[in-house]
Amino acid sequence: MATLVAIAVTTVGLVAFSMVQWPAFNSSNVTRALTTVGQVVAAVFVVAAIALVRHGDRGNWFTRPWVAKVLSWVGISTFVTCTLGMPLAATKLYLFGVSVDQEFRTEYLTRLTDSAALHDMTYADLPPFYPAGWFWIGGRVANVLGMDGWEAFKPYAIGSIAVAAVVSLVLWSKLIRADWAIAVTAAVTALAVAYAAPEAYSSVIVILLPPALVLAWGALHRPAEATAGRGTAGGWGAVVGTGLFLGVAASFYTLYFAVAAFAVGLMGLASAWLAGREQRLAGHPRRARTAESVARPAWRAAVPPLVRLVVIAAIAAVVALIVWLPILLKALDGVPTRSGSAFHYLPEGGAELAFPMAEFSLRGALCLVGLIWLVVRAASSRRAQALGIGVVAIYLWTLLSMTATAAGTTLLSFRLEPVLLVLLAAAGAFGFVEGARAIYQAIGEPSRFRLAAVAVAVVGALAFTQQIPHILGPEITTAYTDTDGDGVRADQRPPSAVAHYRAVDAALTAQTGRPRSDTVVLTADTSFLSFYPYYGFQALTSHYANPLADFAGRAATIEGWSKLKSSGALLDAMAACPWRAPDAFLFRRADDAYTLRLAKDVYPNDPNVERYTVSFPKELFADPRFTTTDIGPFALVTLRR
Repeated sequence: MATLVAIAVTTVGLVAFSMVQWPAFNSSNVTRALTTVGQVVAAVFVVAAIALVRHGDRGNWFTRPWVAKVLSWVGISTFVTCTLGMPLAATKLYLFGVSVDQEFRTEYLTRLTDSAALHDMTYADLPPFYPAGWFWIGGRVANVLGMDGWEAFKPYAIGSIAVAAVVSLVLWSKLIRADWAIAVTAAVTALAVAYAAPEAYSSVIVILLPPALVLAWGALHRPAEATAGRGTAGGWGAVVGTGLFLGVAASFYTLYFAVAAFAVGLMGLASAWLAGREQRLAGHPRRARTAESVARPAWRAAVPPLVRLVVIAAIAAVVALIVWLPILLKALDGVPTRSGSAFHYLPEGGAELAFPMAEFSLRGALCLVGLIWLVVRAASSRRAQALGIGVVAIYLWTLLSMTATAAGTTLLSFRLEPVLLVLLAAAGAFGFVEGARAIYQAIGEPSRFRLAAVAVAVVGALAFTQQIPHILGPEITTAYTDTDGDGVRADQRPPSAVAHYRAVDAALTAQTGRPRSDTVVLTADTSFLSFYPYYGFQALTSHYANPLADFAGRAATIEGWSKLKSSGALLDAMAACPWRAPDAFLFRRADDAYTLRLAKDVYPNDPNVERYTVSFPKELFADPRFTTTDIGPFALVTLRR
């Protein structure tokens, strides 16, 4: 029900936004102002939901618990929809437009909109290496709605974040008291929207991770059962839930799955050690309640948590194989390339430990409160233990990533900042509530203090949330300055060369006589593949390339083709190509040649990509089997087979 409410709110909101001709966000403050209004409305829903949970009258129809639930779902999804949808109301593109990483993500969604089969986003005849879960669902949604993949990206991204937020609220409400669940979900969602939203498919996992870790700790650490000798008595629902979450994470985003699995693994080891320790203490002659407690060896108490950990891993593996099985089977026939992998990236953020709690800002204050609460409540709160282990896992992973640089790779720890922020935000929400309660009791429980605490929380929340468009300013601006699939720039300025893609597509389909999904195009303008589901002969960079595609080998082949002396030699070389050869080339025109601007991995340098140009003499395409068409700055060369 929460999912349906979130979908309805997002749909109504985005459709309403699209019905008005808004000014571009980067040239006007109108949409910024309306975003703030929407955030205030969302805050009213959230506060009303918390008030109904705490003071509602079950006898009154308007204050029954289900009304509070619906209000909380509406409030959270309204916040996501307004905070992301309103600033983007005048563009069809999502954050970051179709630039940088968003280019290959849009290409992936376009691929899975065209077909439900698990295909690589770029290369023909290869299953996907990047997990297809989020993109497959989005592709099916776009296909049902009759939308192009690039056009569906924005509403699907916003809708999926809203759904993840309300689903996390439902999970929190099963783990803690309902009013606290609403507050902590609001805090986590606000931080996730601010710092994880540009990567929509990962933000879904980021939002769900804090309650999932609490769930996992409840599945693994059950001291009452361990000391009673009933280590397998209950908690299996939490075991199944944790396994399902990890499986979904593996199907959506590999890095966050790995970090979550690492944290759950630490939980399993910690719970096994604690169970053994409790058994040793319980078995001490002075503390033992029964003769059985004395006789029971400590190692046996450590077995149940480890068994649960194995079951979690098995469930996660079964779910993950839905997406990962094709690439694993294909890998048995191919050898992944050892160079230019996705792990070859080390920006400054990956070379330092992140300490957001040391910042002088609202997010820093919340994270500092969270850190204090984690330390103070580590021995007495299972929530603090679960979130604390998650924070420790982040720092350990970061240190391992830094250490891995000595071996010529990284673990991409720079991408873990959003995860750290939401864990500390969840802890900060608990710390604020419990700290306010402690102060309230310490100063004699004045009647107005609770209202003052609520006022501080609401003001702090609104002060942070209205800054989110500033935080996302570069990403929003790019959504307006990039040219979309209709050949339009949303800021009403002249479009880029992307405006010619529609004519390129028309010429390609007419000249090859092939469907787009059965045509391979060699081009350096890979954003063309983001708008139309052609396959590419080469990916944007090696870091986004399927490791089974042999990026370096293909690059060497392209350079070799450019150095040939005749059309016949080129045709022979293409016929002998170990991969499916291009059916068409999309070049940029130069004076006496056609050019491709390609990329190579230069890690450990930062930037980690070096661009270089390959020039094809026009004489290479003199054979009548080639057809050359000039379209804007492009030269389209198709091959008649």
